[in-house]
Amino acid sequence: MMRRTLGRSGIEVSAIGMGCWAIGGPFHGADGEPHGWGEVDDEESVRTVHRALELGIDFFDTADVYGAGRSERVLARALAGRREQVVIATKWGNVFDEATKVSDGRGEDPAYLRRAVTASLRRLGTDYIDLYQLHLGDLAIDRAADLLGTLEALVEEGKIRSYGWSTDDPGRADAWGGAGAHCTAIQHDFSLMHGSRPEVLEAAERHGLASVDRGPLAMGLLTGKYRADTRVGPGDVRGGGAPWMVLFEDGRPAPEYLARLDAVREVLTGGGRTLAQGALGWLWAVSDATVPIPGCRTVAQVEDNAGALEHGPLTQEQVEEVERLLAA
Repeated sequence: MMRRTLGRSGIEVSAIGMGCWAIGGPFHGADGEPHGWGEVDDEESVRTVHRALELGIDFFDTADVYGAGRSERVLARALAGRREQVVIATKWGNVFDEATKVSDGRGEDPAYLRRAVTASLRRLGTDYIDLYQLHLGDLAIDRAADLLGTLEALVEEGKIRSYGWSTDDPGRADAWGGAGAHCTAIQHDFSLMHGSRPEVLEAAERHGLASVDRGPLAMGLLTGKYRADTRVGPGDVRGGGAPWMVLFEDGRPAPEYLARLDAVREVLTGGGRTLAQGALGWLWAVSDATVPIPGCRTVAQVEDNAGALEHGPLTQEQVEEVERLLAA
């Protein structure tokens, strides 16, 4: 079983985690834009978490806002009686209403941080969080710095074991790289669709932090199940109009990224791998700091992802071939 350490925390996890955004079900912004992945079956979500555990996956990443609290509650139900066997990461910063499932604000100050961690601990049914992550990727660096003292205090109080920032900005990653003693991870959008050595990963490596890789399967494109004429279902964030949604256009895969996938398909599926397993193997091969957290909401999905552990990283020759093909 492949294992990795979360930065300088000493916390060991399976080399692949399970992302829990999708199991939160629908929620949306004040403008009505979907922020979730559509309807979900809580019973299947619980079965999926249990199957992940059976397959050796012990790292689960969620956020308080996913499903407006629902993801944390479902994860707590699935992990009941198994808390000491797993590592739980969650996030804070987005203000939401559990009843209406609307996310319509930001919690940027230390007082909100304390309220948020208390609420997440309650929903998760635990008295500590292993990795607590700031979910406001564009928060000003000086405002983020104001939170460090409270985060270190929460470590001292035993409410969290470590913390990090979910951001795709290398300057912010660098700013927290030399932050408090218990800063241990940067979570960022990272897959072979976005190049092999982005600056955020390099910042994490410089400071000895884990690169927790959000979107390692490019929001599903790297599973191979989406074609040019495929449209996502209602209430799916991939069908919304968010400016960062470049992988999908109007709910369909963007042609540019389908072309990139076709270019590397043969390399990724070499040695009996599925596409998803090849994409995960690529992430492990480009850095020892990477811990991909592909989202799952069915048993079949987690089984496919966990199969990557049997194959391990791609070879250096395969990584170089992927880079050559994408450059072309």
